[in-house]
Amino acid sequence: MIRTTIAGLRAAAGSGSPTTGVTIAGWVQALRLQRAMQFVIVRDHTGTVQVTHRRDGGPLEAVLDSLTAESAVRVTGVVRANPVVSLGGLELVPETVTVENLARSPLPIDDRTGPEGRLDWRFLDLRRRPAARLVFEVQTTAERAMREFAYAAGCTELHTPKLMGTASESGAEVFSLGYFGGQAYLAQSPQFYKQLAIAGGVDRVFEVGPVFRAEPSFTARHATEFTGVDVELAWISSVEDVMAFEERMLAHVLAAVAASHGPEIEERFGVPVTVPAVPFPRLTMAEALSVAGAAPGRDDLDPAGERAVCARVRAETGHEFAFVTEYPVSARPFYHLRPEGKPQLTASFDLLWKGLEITTGAQREHRYGVLLAQATQAGLDPEPMRWYLDCFRYGCPPHGGFGLGLGRLLMVLLGLDSLRDATFLFRGPNRLVP
Repeated sequence: MIRTTIAGLRAAAGSGSPTTGVTIAGWVQALRLQRAMQFVIVRDHTGTVQVTHRRDGGPLEAVLDSLTAESAVRVTGVVRANPVVSLGGLELVPETVTVENLARSPLPIDDRTGPEGRLDWRFLDLRRRPAARLVFEVQTTAERAMREFAYAAGCTELHTPKLMGTASESGAEVFSLGYFGGQAYLAQSPQFYKQLAIAGGVDRVFEVGPVFRAEPSFTARHATEFTGVDVELAWISSVEDVMAFEERMLAHVLAAVAASHGPEIEERFGVPVTVPAVPFPRLTMAEALSVAGAAPGRDDLDPAGERAVCARVRAETGHEFAFVTEYPVSARPFYHLRPEGKPQLTASFDLLWKGLEITTGAQREHRYGVLLAQATQAGLDPEPMRWYLDCFRYGCPPHGGFGLGLGRLLMVLLGLDSLRDATFLFRGPNRLVP
């Protein structure tokens, strides 16, 4: 099929003289059917163009009169310059118009439709709003940059199972399902499998894949299924090696996004893309709780506390990122390493960006006896995860890693109000369709 994108019409027009036989394909965005003239605005994924036809009583006039908004059409005609046309100073004078699919009228959504209604008709929402499509163009660039960085740093990309025989991590907030007369679980994270790869001699592990959390949360930043970016690094000296890897990776990602989409992001979302300096600021959880004014006995930050910490860090350093380190044992999984001389703390971190947690990471406990003791202390039965614990009986090296929520990163990067807008098809406690 010979087809010219709307963005490519100017090149097709060449020197500015009319160019015949140019075919575009897209959707009807708007119709202005006047007494003497017919104007149809056609949109594809690259832009919009005005199709201009003078009424002559012929078959083309009838076809244009029959069109409805969002009908799928193919138009062949003459491209010509017209400075009066606001859409790039070009118009397409049609020779033929093929209606591939006539849209019903009226449409089920319009510019006043709220977020949930837009999710009900997500395909129309994406088609009609360039900003909604830009989210996934940015996502593509961000993922490509993550992979570029990970590959250059020696990572091997793996795809771990999402069906598990035992519940990962704490065992809470997991989806269970029947499995050939038994029971299986959807993976909360690829954590155990990343560590198995490390024990298998895969020096550095990288994965982008689905994550499932059966948490009945109705907030703007939670989902029951989301895309996680996971990294695990062997032979680290401390958790600092993990944080250094992530901050360099994110600086690389944001530089790539700024180069490819910076002006359009600022135009569509009003948000400048800033490439952060490294290293990122760091503060301990004890310091963070003090900044947040948290009540005594708290072991984690609530959303207001995360915002307070980022506001303080930005005021003092000008930085939008902050690592919060040394989480208490009570707030972390059993497999997080506990630093020498600090048995009540873990060598762990969260990364906050503009007041939102986007990453959790840690150095893992790699010594079998210590790990078994920590699992027992946490009240876990070691037998169902014996295959995991066995990884540490035969020479597992020191290692650590992190998991990053891709949707949350896009939320902050683009200044979106909800994870729903950063997800192609959102899944939450009340949404399983489309």
